[in-house]
Amino acid sequence: MIANKMKLQPEILEAVVIRFVGDSGDGMQLTGTQFSDTSAMFGNDIATFPNYPSEIRAPQGSLYGVSGFQVHIGSVEVSTPGDSVDLLVAMNPAALKTNLYALKPGHTLIVDTDSFNKKNLDKAEYTTNPLEDGSLENYRVIEVDMTSLTKEALKNVEGLDNKTISRSKNMFALGIVYWMYDRSIDHTIDFFNKKFKAKPNLVEANTKVLNAGYYYAETLELIPNSYSISPAKMPAGTYRIIMGNTATAWGFLAAAEKSGLELFLGSYPITPATDILHELVKHKHFGVKAFQAEDEIAGVTSAIGAAFAGDLAITTTSGPGLALKGEAIGLAIMTELPLVVVNVQRGGPSTGLPTKTEQSDLLQAMYGRNGESPVIVIAASTPANCFNFAYEAARLALEHMTPVILLTDGYIANGSAPWKIKSVSEMPDIKNNKITEVKENWHPYDRDEKTLARNWAIPGTPGLEHRIGGLEKDAVTGNISYEPMNHETMTNIRAEKIERVKFNIPDLETEFASEGDLLVIGWGGTYGSLHSAVKQINTEGYKNIGYAHFNYINPMPKNTEAILAKFKKIVVCELNSGQFASILKTKHSSFKFLQFNKVQGLPFANNDLIQKFKELV
Repeated sequence: MIANKMKLQPEILEAVVIRFVGDSGDGMQLTGTQFSDTSAMFGNDIATFPNYPSEIRAPQGSLYGVSGFQVHIGSVEVSTPGDSVDLLVAMNPAALKTNLYALKPGHTLIVDTDSFNKKNLDKAEYTTNPLEDGSLENYRVIEVDMTSLTKEALKNVEGLDNKTISRSKNMFALGIVYWMYDRSIDHTIDFFNKKFKAKPNLVEANTKVLNAGYYYAETLELIPNSYSISPAKMPAGTYRIIMGNTATAWGFLAAAEKSGLELFLGSYPITPATDILHELVKHKHFGVKAFQAEDEIAGVTSAIGAAFAGDLAITTTSGPGLALKGEAIGLAIMTELPLVVVNVQRGGPSTGLPTKTEQSDLLQAMYGRNGESPVIVIAASTPANCFNFAYEAARLALEHMTPVILLTDGYIANGSAPWKIKSVSEMPDIKNNKITEVKENWHPYDRDEKTLARNWAIPGTPGLEHRIGGLEKDAVTGNISYEPMNHETMTNIRAEKIERVKFNIPDLETEFASEGDLLVIGWGGTYGSLHSAVKQINTEGYKNIGYAHFNYINPMPKNTEAILAKFKKIVVCELNSGQFASILKTKHSSFKFLQFNKVQGLPFANNDLIQKFKELV
């Protein structure tokens, strides 16, 4: 029987959505990442969604301590981590209870039966054991004594304590899933050899457990056969799987290289932005100067000092930190220095939902400063294009001599996707207004006639000595001025400078339909969900629904009004209570904007979007 089963050819699938869930200490993020990386190396298109609690280590077995990792792999285009799950791997009762809703009826659930004891069932608030009470009869349940089998596999490995042995069970689960989806275990074994190079017993332990899970699945009667997902057809090139925060860091490295400037990051650690700091610290050999400041204000002001000294200056944060940086951003606006502020948005207000996603900092980015203080605001939309928009944020800051706020969010910052590796030579040129020679009648606030960007004189350059600061500047000399008309002139110049950026950014484009009954509008990290939903509804025959995604928020593309005028209805979809909709209503008041909003710390679900769009048409 077993021999016959091993000869069966894998069933071919277009795509599959898998979710690994367990306690914070069960290694679900590592398990999901290894499966994702292996599938990426095989050539599948991929989208991932890590979901973990904000507590550093929540009580073991508790409902709010569940950590999960969802991955969507396919031989076709994959734009989201998926709504419903094809396979759920639950390492304990709490993980099952909080995630069973996502599993499609009739699909597969794998559980570690060793964890379904009375203590854990009580913590998960089960009154009966779901493995025995018939509540799971709509699913194909595969019960595995993972903890016991892991201990059996490691009984002859020396130097391991009981805790280490038990924690290795995630590799048993990974081995099962590798067999089910016809994946090679070689990449993960290579990972063990590199990660635990100094601890051979850990290499041996993890390898043994991974193999044990793989061969257990091969002989398990409850798994009739394995499945296979062919490589996706993607544009030619060299790819790697990349997280949004890593892509953001690399975008800044590319911008520094292209502009010929040294990169300075002044930052204070904050979830979910800290990984940008962690990544840039690794690249001192590229001339990166990374400064972990004592607080948010020190982070941004150190970056302003670096900009004054001629560096490409970056500061990174999330919503609470952006609030603290507000006054200093106003200083950068007044001094007209190039500065990039990255805000990786999370659920709020206050501490809010620090490990969950939201788009609720848009109005803060637009208006959260005293006085008339406009800045450029742009937003990345996928983990991979965080690279492009970090580069773009640097370009706009340097070319227009003004702060740029780059918005990402926890969803795309922690998510990952295939990224086609780019050469710096492929990236657009970055010009700046730096001057090195003294010109006759030079003034620090002399401006480029086209962009209104002032020139950038570096301290220590003979003949270019000048003063800057937070007090209002004379429009010509840059000296302190309290003259009323000068203040109005400078206020108007700073606003006009931002407005002229629309001539240095791409026009807005629509997907699927250029005119018709309904225009779906999104911005930032909602791209994957909205694109996927509109694509699906078009395949169902709704051909008059178009999609426009905004990456440039302030200013908006110059053809925005012309695009809006081509559709009968417009719906703005956001993970907030309607912030971008309110901006559109202000700037384009002749149009009626409908809204579809979600504020749950989670991305949009495709089914909800499709239902809404069908209602509107």
